Amino acid sequence: MKLMPFFEHVTIDEHSITPKYIQLTNSVLKAIEMGKLRKDEILPSINELSYILEISRDTAEKGYKHLKKMGALGSVPGKGYYILNTHLKQKLHVVLFFNKLSAHKKLIYDAFISTIGEDVSVDFYIYNNDLTYFKKLLLNPKREYTHYVIIPHFVDGRDKAVEIINSIPKEKLVLVDKEIPGVDGNYAAVYESFSNDIYNALEQARERLSKYDTLKLIFPDRSYYPKDIIKGFYRFCQQYAFTHLLVSDISKEPIKAGEVYINLMEDDLVKLLDRIMLLKLEVGKDVGVISYNETPLKKFIMNGITTVSTDFSHMGVTAAKLILENSTRHEEVPFYLTIRSSL
Repeated sequence: MKLMPFFEHVTIDEHSITPKYIQLTNSVLKAIEMGKLRKDEILPSINELSYILEISRDTAEKGYKHLKKMGALGSVPGKGYYILNTHLKQKLHVVLFFNKLSAHKKLIYDAFISTIGEDVSVDFYIYNNDLTYFKKLLLNPKREYTHYVIIPHFVDGRDKAVEIINSIPKEKLVLVDKEIPGVDGNYAAVYESFSNDIYNALEQARERLSKYDTLKLIFPDRSYYPKDIIKGFYRFCQQYAFTHLLVSDISKEPIKAGEVYINLMEDDLVKLLDRIMLLKLEVGKDVGVISYNETPLKKFIMNGITTVSTDFSHMGVTAAKLILENSTRHEEVPFYLTIRSSL
């Protein structure tokens, strides 16, 4: 076959976080479904694919081998790959919109991909908490999707986000990590209860907290985190008569013995620990530290950082199951306190 018709239908999106070999797989399958590639047609060579699509030879070969494993392609030694089966269709085409890349978001992604299975086409985009960029990605899809999986955290324009998300057919929508008031209809969701979660976690840690006199929540002014966390923090402190303070900039906040700091952002944890060490205070004795979102490294930093965290792997698994089960239920994810020496 001529190269140009093939490459009109098989493309790589440089803006997508989806691994390029998976993009190649999805693009070829879509071309087969549309009738653009027919049974027994010879595909471009590994070298041609690598050159035209500007991908590595390893990526090109991995994509072809993945398609062969699925039964879509056959190969002949010395001649290359050809279309073996035109009746192998992917029934589900899913797009993921994550607000950012982080260790815990990777847990969600890995669990989702593992659960959803190889027969499902998945595109993956990061919109960096930017509503304008999110809208651009959403309104200019690369293909027709059966499901939109969205982690809806925005720094600005949160009210407008409701209108944009409401434009998605609700049977195709899966909200992850956070529910949004105003999003109507029957859609699927797997979410955290931010106010209750922080309240219950602090209540479980109350005995440890009692040796400190002040609790401080580090909540930057331009944070994408829900303000429900502040409500739960205030409710706990008022219920149990803790002196408390909301801190917007930890780099400027006076730090002294007898205080507990709760951080949301990983950068703030680094700044906090650095300042505590410069002041020659001891974490877990002079100053307490509680960090949002469990990651493997927090077990080892400063002999262990106490964390409050949802189960991100469970979140990814549940989101995938909601799609596979064609369910529109809403499921709250478990939230855990893990006490370590920092408290």
